[in-house]
Amino acid sequence: MSEEIPAQENLLTPSEVAALFRVDPKTVTRWAKAGKLTSIRTLGGHRRYKESEVKALLNKITAD
Repeated sequence: MSEEIPAQENLLTPSEVAALFRVDPKTVTRWAKAGKLTSIRTLGGHRRYKESEVKALLNKITAD
């Protein structure tokens, strides 16, 4: 699930993503495992999410 990202891409923590969707951070992790979001691992093993991808998913959900 990890991939190269442009240097200027803003990354969000699971807590930041959870706050946007108003869910628990564990839910965000489950979404990543299910393939709904692409997670990027830091050197320390923490998950990060591309802000552009998160915003696109949020827009898709709110448009429905």
